[in-house]
Amino acid sequence: MAEKRDYYEVLGVDRNATDDALKKAYRKIAKKYHPDSNPGDEQAEVKFKEAAEAYSVLSDPEKKKQYDQFGHSAFNGGGGAGGGGFDFNSGDMGDIFGDIFGDFFGGGRNRRANNGPQRGANIRASIRITFEEAVFGCEKEIELILKEECPTCHGTGAKPGTQPVTCSKCQGQGQIMYEQQSIFGTVRNVQTCPECNGTGKVVKEKCTDCHGTGYKSAKKRIQVSVPAGIDDGQSIRIRDKGEPGSQGGPRGDLLVEVVVSRHPLFQRQGFDLFSTSPISFAQAAIGGDIKIKTIDGDVLFKISPGTQTDTKVRLKGKGVPTLRNKNVRGDHYVTLVVQVPRKLSSEQKEALLGFDKTMGGTVEVQEETVTAAKDEKSGKKKGFRDKLKENFDN
Repeated sequence: MAEKRDYYEVLGVDRNATDDALKKAYRKIAKKYHPDSNPGDEQAEVKFKEAAEAYSVLSDPEKKKQYDQFGHSAFNGGGGAGGGGFDFNSGDMGDIFGDIFGDFFGGGRNRRANNGPQRGANIRASIRITFEEAVFGCEKEIELILKEECPTCHGTGAKPGTQPVTCSKCQGQGQIMYEQQSIFGTVRNVQTCPECNGTGKVVKEKCTDCHGTGYKSAKKRIQVSVPAGIDDGQSIRIRDKGEPGSQGGPRGDLLVEVVVSRHPLFQRQGFDLFSTSPISFAQAAIGGDIKIKTIDGDVLFKISPGTQTDTKVRLKGKGVPTLRNKNVRGDHYVTLVVQVPRKLSSEQKEALLGFDKTMGGTVEVQEETVTAAKDEKSGKKKGFRDKLKENFDN
């Protein structure tokens, strides 16, 4: 089976294309390869379906986000054409044609009647948490302004003592149907009734408390349980905390995006942590136990004699908990860096020179350097006469 082409490549747009640019690109391709304009041309039909699939994903914010992150694998196993998560027999196709071709011929979007129960829209919010809170999880509280059912009209939008009446424009159907002639033949358009907005009901006398909307806005404090192992940019879904539904439909959801602050020591890749740990020359040469900082606190680690700088060690199970099971954790990889002192006392210099001598004398020093180190150690300093005599001798 041929490899699926990149959706952006199919539509001929870049990854930062706006909704209008996506729609314009799809219109052009759909019009060119529409089966009615290319009868019997199987290649045109393939390109038409390919463009429709690409547009169905990139025009949907949630699907686009998944595709940008995971590519075609985000929809594998989801059914649809070629296993790509898009079904040409589903409602997606009708929605796309109603949106695209309805605009071609002056009609509105082709929609099914929506005068039944409708689920409310999702709303979005964000919270900032520390690196440690992301690793171990935490509880946060956010404050939002949410719509609640108006206590006066109980969500009907009508003045107490009155009721919404059947829309005279659509006869309570919530939609208007009309036909138009096009290059493809007769096109039947179904448009949401503009009078009742698809509800089939019109409020004649509006509730004075909510002005006919059926809802009032109020501040709400919502508890957000942040799971251990969550990463920067991921979202937490809180059911039934979004916009209220219509006609008795359920509320939408609240999607809380998590923003994780950077850590001064640790970096994260997936569920693994990475850091560096300084060790002294003596520790590196002799070996022994050293303290390494981890997200759980300091741990003792035994290094071998002769450990070189940039040696990498693995602390198993000291990484980030997985979202599915907080008891299963990634690893912590530590790079050991041998620290070279910037300043040395005379005793340290003399000791190092003695050590170097036993190692074969790798450091070349002038005799006066050794003498100066000894004089510094003994506290003897050259006076004015010593310096004058030294200059006279020279």
